[in-house]
Amino acid sequence: MLARVLQNENLPRPDPSHSKIHNMLSMLKRLESDPLPFARIRAWSADRKEELTADDEGYVRAWLDSNPKSGGGWDSVALELCDPMYRAPVVHAPILVPPASATFAVISDMDDTVLQSEVTNFIRAAGMVLLENARTRLPFAGVAAFYRALQEGAAGGAGNPIFYVSSSPWNLYDVIVDFLEAQSIPIGPILLRDWDLGPSLLRNAAHKKSLIYEILATYPSLPFILIGDSTQEDPEIYTDIVAAHPSRIVAVYIRNVRPHPERSAAVHQLARQVTEAGSTLVLADDTLTVASHAAAHGWIGKNSLPDIREEKRADEGTGDKAAAPGVERAPPTPTIVVDKDVGPAELE
Repeated sequence: MLARVLQNENLPRPDPSHSKIHNMLSMLKRLESDPLPFARIRAWSADRKEELTADDEGYVRAWLDSNPKSGGGWDSVALELCDPMYRAPVVHAPILVPPASATFAVISDMDDTVLQSEVTNFIRAAGMVLLENARTRLPFAGVAAFYRALQEGAAGGAGNPIFYVSSSPWNLYDVIVDFLEAQSIPIGPILLRDWDLGPSLLRNAAHKKSLIYEILATYPSLPFILIGDSTQEDPEIYTDIVAAHPSRIVAVYIRNVRPHPERSAAVHQLARQVTEAGSTLVLADDTLTVASHAAAHGWIGKNSLPDIREEKRADEGTGDKAAAPGVERAPPTPTIVVDKDVGPAELE
């Protein structure tokens, strides 16, 4: 279980009508929320009760023994602040146990993979974090339908778990949850990190790599699909993961966010390393291309492609989801597929 004890800032629910000034004030309050160091927490489920102690920054990290509900899926653990000095309601932490029907799991980055973020431009990225909210931030076209198809699996009803691993701070947890819910993107465990404001902390390969290794170790019987983007270090991180667990990673999907030829060439070289280790890498700027590859390999149902295509068209339309604020549309780039089954290919 991962949790953090923070001062309640009584922030309002996000709304598309909120002004940028309102969003900025709410985000600043969220980012400066004071933790309660060494807070004592009582955690309980139907069959077990345990008392835990937070660290000096209010983080609680512990393994809890419990009997998950039959068939797996989502359950919850109740958390209560023990200190009588503070008035705090009982909260329920969601816990996911992959069902027996799951055929694989997904580990996905968040920024510039699911959520349009512009992390390569610190000023734009900071502007979107501060001036937008969970109801005005936007996903990449077709992502929600594609992730729902991954969760359902080829035959439907698989309940494949999706883990979100990001370098965003834990203070943004509620923003990410609200964003996923607003966009009908499948909810999954969200693993973030602790950081102070500053551009130097937008990249943290060691953080993401250690979390991915921990997920793989926690679910040793499941194969995995890794999804990331080309703007940060995801291709390098995922290549190392494939090398360490060649039989566990069935595919690596990388969103090509910006058409930099030198970056594409570097990812292409990494793709060959992934293929030599027995996996597959696809570099694409188009969700439907990635989804078509997943359908061809039997990871999602081919009958899900029309829904993904239609949602992609809707997301790219002239409505509210046309583009994220401050994000320029990049020209299309060639899709690179380096597949262990069919060899390398480049599709225009």
